[in-house]
Amino acid sequence: MKIITAVVLTNLLVSFSALSAPSKILFGSCGHQDKSIPIFDAINKEQSDLFIFLGDNIYGDTNNMSVLANKYQRLGAKPGFKTLKAQTPIIAMWDDHDYGQNDAGKEYPHKEESRQIMLDFWQEPANSPRRTRPDGIYTSYTYGEGEQTVQVIMPDLRWNRDALNAVSKLEYDTKRKLNNQGPYSPSHVKGASMLGEAQWQWLEQELKKPAAIKLIASSLQLLPDFTGWESWANFPDDRKRLFTLIKKHKVNGVVIISGDTHWGEISQYKHNLDYPLIEMTSSGLTEKWKNVSPNTHRIGDFTHQVNYGDLSIDWQQADPSISLQLKDIDGKAIMQSQFKLSSISPY
Repeated sequence: MKIITAVVLTNLLVSFSALSAPSKILFGSCGHQDKSIPIFDAINKEQSDLFIFLGDNIYGDTNNMSVLANKYQRLGAKPGFKTLKAQTPIIAMWDDHDYGQNDAGKEYPHKEESRQIMLDFWQEPANSPRRTRPDGIYTSYTYGEGEQTVQVIMPDLRWNRDALNAVSKLEYDTKRKLNNQGPYSPSHVKGASMLGEAQWQWLEQELKKPAAIKLIASSLQLLPDFTGWESWANFPDDRKRLFTLIKKHKVNGVVIISGDTHWGEISQYKHNLDYPLIEMTSSGLTEKWKNVSPNTHRIGDFTHQVNYGDLSIDWQQADPSISLQLKDIDGKAIMQSQFKLSSISPY
């Protein structure tokens, strides 16, 4: 296979962005750099238009920046990753483990150094705002034009995140753990946020931009009400604010993809919205978690086997068909949700 240089890869991404909307977007999260990642074989066979890394792309978990950089290089040395990088445009966001520490937020002392290591690895341009913004690496990308446009919005849920609200060890051991729930509860602090106000102002402007499909690529689950683990539900003001903005600005076409959990599922949320929001959680590329938490918004079953996500769009139809599939190590669909673009575009 011909190896594409970084310059050519950048040109490939720019050209693809300007000329055509993607028909197949693959995505995943939670890949450990010290494990083999055979699921890349199935991913590479698909030859998608775009791959989105949703976070925990490595397991850094360190205060030593040399260790963090070395772990990225171990991912970069994987043959499957090399093939993916050579043939497919890639965009990426971090979650806690590649940010620097498990469940870390704004208190992580090395986030500036970690930012540059992360962006160097993903070959972010030297003049990118992601390198210098004082409040995180959030970003967006728009592909296609006119009625065939996909906007990918990638919030940074780490840089500004306020403190988590944790239960006592006794309550976790005697109650939460028995119900497959984590140690966290919704914050009681008014205004507590994962995003911070400057990022919220940015996000509101991004939501107002025209696009047929608004793909919110969230490192953490957004729709599930409560898992006890990290999620938007731990910051209810953030979650409510997003739903309010979608209604206020009459934002059509929102679809959500997420990672982090070490299990995969599809969620749907309808409460006080003008159309159902659908979220596919894909996790992990290597990591598994058998004690799957309850989710009242789950559609169908879940999987705790390794998986990746597939968002495919049939632009040839007058009313484009959207397919969300969760796929296993062999590329076979485990679960799926299919719907028309009109069903999520009431405005």
